[in-house]
Parts: sequence; structure tokens; C-alpha cells
Amino acid sequence: MIVVAVLGILAAIVVPQFQSHTSEARASTSKNNLRIVRGAIELYSAQHGGVPPGYPGDDIEAAPQEAAFYASLTGGHYLSKKPANPFNKLTTIRMISNDGTFPAAATGQFGWIYQPATKEFRMDQPGADSTGTSFYSY
Repeated sequence: MIVVAVLGILAAIVVPQFQSHTSEARASTSKNNLRIVRGAIELYSAQHGGVPPGYPGDDIEAAPQEAAFYASLTGGHYLSKKPANPFNKLTTIRMISNDGTFPAAATGQFGWIYQPATKEFRMDQPGADSTGTSFYSY
């Protein structure tokens, strides 16, 4: 009985430590994924006459499409694969039209949110990291 009680106490002390590290690792991975994708967007745009990825056939008058975004970046030498949101594991992108606006808050329904007209790329993840910084504002 005493051994079980001691193990229970140790588990109560150790488990939160691991959960904290898991959350910090996901936050760090998120920042890294955002840095890589944002860099790929800038590089693609620079190499395609200022046209960012996401427009079918690089036509900025066309409605942005997730398939066009991934085809542009993963089909070339920009990204090796679709990045996943480390929190919800989704690779889907909510595309914002040229005249659209970003939602006020993240919903977690998509992996990412992107507007080609502004080249703004965000993670669709509600909540905040251990410093209180919103994941949506990374």
C-alpha cells in the first residue's frame, strides 16, 4: 500500500512536467513551421514576379485555392511536404480571398489560415503558450 501511494505521489509530480514540455515542443514546432512556410511564400513570390502561391496558374485575379497553394510550394523546390499544425495535426488551409479579412480569432477547424494578397500565413489554433502569447498571433 505504501509503495502504491509513493508511486501515485511521484506520478502526480512528474506527469505535469511532461505535459508542459509537450506543449512547449508543439509551440516551438509551430513557430518553426510558420517560419519555413513564410520563407517559402516569399521565395516563391520573388521567383514568380511578385505573385504569391495560392492562385491557380499564378493568376492573381482568380480565387485563391488550397490545392494551388500546395501545388505551387510542394511541386517545386520550396516545401518537401504539407506542414501539419502540431496541435490539431491538420494540413488544411482556410484561404482568405483578396478582399477578405482574417477572422478575429482562431477556430481550430483548419491547420492554417492564408491570404495570398497579403502573403499573411497564420496557424489556426486557439489558446496561448506558456508566456501568454496567442498561437494565432505567432
